[in-house]
Amino acid sequence: MTDTHCHLDYMQPEETQAAIEASRDFKAILTIGTNPVRNRKALALAEGHPHIWAAVGLHPTEAMLLSPELEADLLHLAQHPKVRAIGETGLDFYWTPETRLAQYKALEFQHQLAQTLRLPLIFHVRSKEGSQAEIEIASWLLQNKPSRFVLHAFGGHPRLLEVGLLLGAYFGFAGPLTYKKNVGLREAAMQIPLNRLLVETDAPFLPPEPHRGKRNHPALVRFTLARLAELRQLEVEEMERVTDQNAQACFGF
Repeated sequence: MTDTHCHLDYMQPEETQAAIEASRDFKAILTIGTNPVRNRKALALAEGHPHIWAAVGLHPTEAMLLSPELEADLLHLAQHPKVRAIGETGLDFYWTPETRLAQYKALEFQHQLAQTLRLPLIFHVRSKEGSQAEIEIASWLLQNKPSRFVLHAFGGHPRLLEVGLLLGAYFGFAGPLTYKKNVGLREAAMQIPLNRLLVETDAPFLPPEPHRGKRNHPALVRFTLARLAELRQLEVEEMERVTDQNAQACFGF
């Protein structure tokens, strides 16, 4: 199995160690940096374990930190051989809608960095009410057409699904795919080509059923994988093979 999006650095040290031990048989885990300090923590974890890789970037809620110094720092870190993606970047109007312009500036920089280094770009998209962030990201994608990108923790928004399919996005599915109320998300998952499906945890966040209310960790990606296999009428082992292959194609682990 492969967990294509988690945050091991958000865990306590003993929790991180337990999570790594529980996923020793995984093909790969991608742990995501979100700011200057966490980028280095993610990279340190990747350096210490052969099956762990890192993404470095500036989360939309941290976009106000962008500066020439940080741009230089990201360029330096992104060239490390264990870095396999840029981000997560995008738009977050749930926590910090007032930083919209700063979020766009950080997105533009990370897009150019990903293009220059030929790395995939990981998108975080979240709105508080309505779907303004999703609509704006869909428009941005149509204008900029990044060569390789992931819609992380995809929520099933119809316009973003349409644009993602048009541009060949990879769609990352996390614990919410297993939640009973998310019928629309499961319907969206059935429309995506098999070679564009990824599974992730976003650990320690977004735990799947039957672990809601608990701390998430990479090994729990198997519940999302099993639900996806059921939806696509495949054996779990076959869905595991497909999503591992897709993760390899996207990130080059």
